[in-house]
Amino acid sequence: YLGLPRYAPFDKIIVTAGASEIPKELVNQLKQGGIMVIPYGSEDIKDMIKLTKIDEKNVKIEKHGKFSFVPFVKGVNKNGN
Repeated sequence: YLGLPRYAPFDKIIVTAGASEIPKELVNQLKQGGIMVIPYGSEDIKDMIKLTKIDEKNVKIEKHGKFSFVPFVKGVNKNGN
């Protein structure tokens, strides 16, 4: 879950695969006040999370219902991006 650090910081990040953890690499790429929407949880049915980056050490997390998504796959594509 490396994101695109060379283009950061981002105003918004939308994750379209279910994650069992919130990727720190993606949170780090949000600018202050930035928002990430991510399906999150350890079960097949995930909570839709809206994460707002308050500052470098604090985030606000809001849950917006349960959803089912394909799993997040860890790794780097063959082009190294």
